[in-house]
Amino acid sequence: MPPPRSVLLVGEGNFSFSASISQLYPDIAVTATCLQTEEEALRQGGAGSNIGAIRDSGGTVIFEVDCTKLEECGPLQDRRFDRVVFNFPHCGRKSGVKKNRELLRSFFLSSVRVLAADGEVHVTLCNGQGGTPADQPRRERHNSWQVAGMAAEAHLVLSDVRPFEGHKQQNYRCTGYRSQDKGFHVEKALVHMFTRSLPYKPPHMLGLEEVVEGVKVQYKAPAELCDFISRNCLCSDSVHPAKLVHDFLLQGLADKWSVSMVTECLPFLLTAKQLQTHCDVDGTQYWINTLEKDFSCDAQTCRDRGQRHLDAPTATCVSSDRLRGRGCEGFSSACSADADPEGEKGVYVLRPSLLPQMEEILTKDVKIMSAGSSDEGEKDDGGENHEQVPDCNGLTSLLFGISGVVFRNVPISLWAAPAFHQLLLTGLFPSESEPIKMFAHKLETLLGPHGVSLVTEQGGVHLNAQPMGLLGKIFTNSVTGRHSQISVTVSVNLDLLAVLLFSIPDWRLLWSHDPRFLEQFSCHLPPGTHYRPFCLFPEPISFDISFWTGPAWEEKKFFSVVREASHGTVEQVQLLDTFSHPDLSQTSYCYRLTYHSHTHALSHTRALQFHKHVETLLSSRMQVTIR
Repeated sequence: MPPPRSVLLVGEGNFSFSASISQLYPDIAVTATCLQTEEEALRQGGAGSNIGAIRDSGGTVIFEVDCTKLEECGPLQDRRFDRVVFNFPHCGRKSGVKKNRELLRSFFLSSVRVLAADGEVHVTLCNGQGGTPADQPRRERHNSWQVAGMAAEAHLVLSDVRPFEGHKQQNYRCTGYRSQDKGFHVEKALVHMFTRSLPYKPPHMLGLEEVVEGVKVQYKAPAELCDFISRNCLCSDSVHPAKLVHDFLLQGLADKWSVSMVTECLPFLLTAKQLQTHCDVDGTQYWINTLEKDFSCDAQTCRDRGQRHLDAPTATCVSSDRLRGRGCEGFSSACSADADPEGEKGVYVLRPSLLPQMEEILTKDVKIMSAGSSDEGEKDDGGENHEQVPDCNGLTSLLFGISGVVFRNVPISLWAAPAFHQLLLTGLFPSESEPIKMFAHKLETLLGPHGVSLVTEQGGVHLNAQPMGLLGKIFTNSVTGRHSQISVTVSVNLDLLAVLLFSIPDWRLLWSHDPRFLEQFSCHLPPGTHYRPFCLFPEPISFDISFWTGPAWEEKKFFSVVREASHGTVEQVQLLDTFSHPDLSQTSYCYRLTYHSHTHALSHTRALQFHKHVETLLSSRMQVTIR
């Protein structure tokens, strides 16, 4: 943050802190306020000389200012401050933690009304009062002031915590303990620094248009996925952590294999037929019903769409006017994985993997794969010679890669994302060369120091790490007509790997719109660098929900509703209990929803609003009866 130009100090006692700031930083416009009248304030020891020092330095002193009603103070109206400072707030006398929590809450709600857009609110508390892990020892939550939770009520996030260095303030003397001319215990006191949170944006169904196998298709993406569409996180000039990990892997493999990345623009949609080429998605597809098809899309249009970078927007947004009247429920998520695709004419699926598209690209241009493994002088059907690609220890030195966003309709849990960036690398190798071992050794060299372990499983090797679990796979496929060769594919979840390599506490941060997230990666941080949170110590908030439903209950639709209604703030859903009524053919479900956000301020009030919205959508869309 740049140095403040204007500072508002509230709840001052003898004004010694304000006087020190005025003298140490003469370029800062200081406005010091207190609740007392001028006559009462002057009774504090040294208050008169301190007030004089503030005014002599060009500062302002205002009396009888209620810090919970700053917007009602005439001299403060229409003013915005870079800093609002409240040192050692206290209700006075022997007030309990609940009253002081309410004081903090009311102060935060008032302070944002006089705070500049990029301003900070600083609150200094005695050790233990804040109730965050920065307090040592940390009090039990119910016995603390819950400063981060109270600030969240005003849409503020705790961005930093620093020791209070009162000894550096000239002539500073703490006062006001229990409304007396006594000082607080400032040893190990902490300054809590708060900044504004971005507002929540309501999710909405996104009208899209793209070309799938020569057919122009209009459809609506599920509302829960609207924030994952066309974000360009992997474009060439991106500094997104997933892109940094993407480049780190390619550079690490470059000394063994050359990698040719597919730059063709590929649609988000797959046909049911395309999906059949890849079955390793565990029934987690998002099935899409199209709104309109145009079979007249010419080849030039398809080529034009294919000239963008792979992670460029593949779908064109369609105006609401064009989609109006075609039905708001343009999708059916959680369709059965073993449904008959051929009986579902016109049904598409959001790609759960890039593998079907990779296989189609390589199949359509067999020369690509042949170039990496053919003998010198081998000719294709047209009689053209392919240049032999150099081998490395008997292995082909050419890999083909593709990367982009994929979508999985998975249960809500800590490390399961409905969308993530996938990297696929594939190549042809002689069967006797044991290429899986070569890949495993190289990846273990790159990722082992960061906590990734490689475990041999049936059919390949798994890349695992704690606490997220599976990060990727290395597996083989037989090659038709090439019995002496095998195709080896490496699949990596770039998002989870980025979370691990940069110590990011939550995968949802990767999709944050807050500029403070990407700013710290702008200098292309190397893997192993720790991410610095701009939202410290967010509190998880849990609510239970119980309801009756009929035999047609679909849990995946429940997860979709929860993601949409909660704006993605629910990080975990736990089934607590079920009960089937013997006479009514109904079943009661009880779930616990844990709300938690590292990207936005999430107060108890806001979490409760989201939870009520979950109940409303469940009742209207899934015809459940809330208990």
